[in-house]
Amino acid sequence: MSPKKSPFFELRSGSVDTLLFVVKTTDLDAMRAELTRRFEATPEFFANDVVAIDVRRLADTERVPLADIAQLLDSLRMRPVGVVSNPHQAWAAESALPLLEARDRRGSTAKSADEEAATAARDTPDTPAAAAPNHGAGNGNAQASLLPPDGPADGTPASAAAVEPVPAAEPVRLATSSQTTVIDKPLRSGQRIYAKGDLVVLGLVSYGAEVIAEGNIHIYAPLRGRALAGVQGNHDARIFCTCLEPELISIAGIYRTTENPLPADVHGKPVQIWLEEEKLMIEPLRLT
Repeated sequence: MSPKKSPFFELRSGSVDTLLFVVKTTDLDAMRAELTRRFEATPEFFANDVVAIDVRRLADTERVPLADIAQLLDSLRMRPVGVVSNPHQAWAAESALPLLEARDRRGSTAKSADEEAATAARDTPDTPAAAAPNHGAGNGNAQASLLPPDGPADGTPASAAAVEPVPAAEPVRLATSSQTTVIDKPLRSGQRIYAKGDLVVLGLVSYGAEVIAEGNIHIYAPLRGRALAGVQGNHDARIFCTCLEPELISIAGIYRTTENPLPADVHGKPVQIWLEEEKLMIEPLRLT
C-alpha cells in the first residue's frame, strides 16, 4: 500500500490559528509583574490556549530569554509552541522553541494603542460599581500584549496571525458570517462562539463558555460565562441579556469581571451594557 494512502495517518500542510504574545520589553521582571497583575483575578482566561511568542517588536539589538518567557506563559496555563521573529533576530533560533512564520491578518505588526486596547485588553478593573474604567493594554502600562482572535478558526475565534505548524488543538470554535448569527443551543463550559456581525444567543451561556462578536450581543437566557462585544474596536456595540450573572463582560476591549459583586439592581436581571466615556455602563432593561 502506498504511504500516501495509509489508513492510519496523514501528513498535510496547513495552518492553525494561535494567540500572539507580543513582547515589547527585555525586562522580564516587569513583564512577569504585569502578567500577574492582569490575570491573577481570571487565572482560567487563557487556560490551554496555544501561544506563539512574537519578538518582532524588539529592536534588532535587543534580546529576551525565550525559555524564561515560555516558562512564564506556561505558569499561566498558556501553551507556547514557537517563536515569531524577523530575519535580523537570528538569536531567536537558539531557543528550544521552533521558529514560526506568521501571516498577520491585520497588516503590520506595529499596532496603534487604540487597536491594542480594542484587541488586547483583558485586565480586571478596580472599580466595583456598574461603571468600570479601562485598564487594558492600550493605556500604556502593559509591556507585552496578547492579541486575541479576530476571525473564525478550528474551534475558538481565530487569532491575530496564522502560524504553521502548530501541533496542538484548541477548544471548539464556531465560525460565523458577517451577518447576524443565531445560536439556538446552550453553550457549555469551554465552548466559544465568534460572530463577524451581531450575535444572538437563545440558550444559556454556561460558566466557562465565551461569546464574542464584532457587533452587538443579544442573550435571551442567563449569561454566566464571558461576553465580549465590539471586539474590533466598535465602541457603539452593546450587550443585552435577560439574566446577568457573568464571569466577564467587555465592549471594545474595555471590560470588567465580577470579582467585585454587581449591584443588586442588575445582578441576575435583564440588562443592557454600553460604553460611555470609556466606562462600561450597566442599566436594567424595562421589559414590560
